Amino acid sequence: MNVRQKPERTRLSAEDWEDAALNLIAEQGVGALAVEALARQLGVTKGSFYWHFRTREALLQAALERWEQYGEREIIAQIEAIPDPRERLPELFRRVAHELHPHRVYAALLKALDHPLVVPVMARVSKRRTEFLHTAYTEAGMEPAQALNRARLTYAAYVGFLQLNFTLGLPRLNHEEFDAYVEHMIATLIPA
Repeated sequence: MNVRQKPERTRLSAEDWEDAALNLIAEQGVGALAVEALARQLGVTKGSFYWHFRTREALLQAALERWEQYGEREIIAQIEAIPDPRERLPELFRRVAHELHPHRVYAALLKALDHPLVVPVMARVSKRRTEFLHTAYTEAGMEPAQALNRARLTYAAYVGFLQLNFTLGLPRLNHEEFDAYVEHMIATLIPA
């Protein structure tokens, strides 16, 4: 009996689907997220998707949570580990400045603030990031009220830069100009 072996199919995890969803959101926005398009892009059937998720919305929710947790786990936790509070803020600015993919996701989510799954995630992320900045400024020696205002200003500058860069395509900075901008932000927003 001559039995042909079927080619081994790639088994995707839920995390693979979430990563693919975040990549698509970063490139084309939340509205472009479609199961069939993702399956085609990943080279699998839609059955692979349904093994992990019941609906497109379930995938979107999981992907948003993954993006949210990345910010907590990879950035905030590492910055909090820096013992000197006066070194945390410059390191945060430099580190965040070069996180291109999370910026693209964030910018895409800013365009989707009318989506019921996006709004609570963005609210939580914004609140936590502002609280983190407030704590960092306070620990660096600012009075709490002044630190809160500086945290709000810092976060608004970040969101505004994303809007200008990813939504409007401005400003177009080369690598040296961007690094100079980051250093200017550090000099402007972090107390000496």
